Amino acid sequence: ILTAKLSKACLLNSRQRSFIRVAGCFEHLKLPQTIICSAKREHRPLGVLFVDIAKAFDTVSHQHILRGLQQREVDPYVISLVSNMYENIHTYIT
Repeated sequence: ILTAKLSKACLLNSRQRSFIRVAGCFEHLKLPQTIICSAKREHRPLGVLFVDIAKAFDTVSHQHILRGLQQREVDPYVISLVSNMYENIHTYIT
């Protein structure tokens, strides 16, 4: 419900997979495997890049996000839901 309301105010990148109804995990895991297999089969060189996502979740301040939602005139109740999601959260990547 929250995603439906927010998607009206904020356009999502076509590669966005979190919090939307698509088989995102499968697609994001299968794509590199397909590319690697194709490169091996066709004897083509392939470079692989690993990105450190340790700071990926705190690069935009939460207040900036909330102000952006207000500027886009998102329903105040929805903004309060988003605000509540940022309280006392922790991200662990293993």
